[in-house]
Amino acid sequence: MTAGTCATLNYVFQHSSRMLSVLSMSEELRRALYASSAVSLDSDVIVPDLVGTTEILSDEHREHLCRHLPARAEGYLWTLVFSTSQHGFSLNSMYRKMARLESPILLVIEDTEGNVFGALTSCSLHVSDHFYGTGESLLFRFTPRFQAFNWTGDNLYFIKGNNESLAIGAGDGKFGLWLDGDLYQGRTQSCSTYGNEPLAPHEDFVVKTLECWAFI
Repeated sequence: MTAGTCATLNYVFQHSSRMLSVLSMSEELRRALYASSAVSLDSDVIVPDLVGTTEILSDEHREHLCRHLPARAEGYLWTLVFSTSQHGFSLNSMYRKMARLESPILLVIEDTEGNVFGALTSCSLHVSDHFYGTGESLLFRFTPRFQAFNWTGDNLYFIKGNNESLAIGAGDGKFGLWLDGDLYQGRTQSCSTYGNEPLAPHEDFVVKTLECWAFI
């Protein structure tokens, strides 16, 4: 090997080492910037505008819920599609208001004791002789603090409704959230679908106001 060849190889080796060092530093910088960006995106929640007036949800409520929306609901306006104050206390009326919707639904309840809780369902609510929905559905409560209860994977009892009642989550004869046909009386229990605690301090509750919001 000639002296010239050795000098050339030495130059290439040193140059390559410097390039690898630069690439390594660039990769570390990229990862650091990505991590910083991810934290920022997670902490800065953009809360979409409401189309309609809520009697239940505060800005803080909505910010909490935004962190748990399925991807296909993110960025959409929250549109009021049913409210007991506007449309009356009727489960069948609620079904009719959602008849043509293809959207996840936020069902939020305030009971007569001021507790706020509800469900986020993966699709609109309708009459069915079997359970439907997907694991995107969840239950939530705001009392005593915000908690979201996601699908455990134990069963597929997401949503089931008929003209007399609506059930969200079930197992061992219990329902995560159950409402009667008048949207007046309800029940909340621990259930295996969502591994939830009861959503209200008392298992049986009376509805003061109920709202359903679609993401459209």
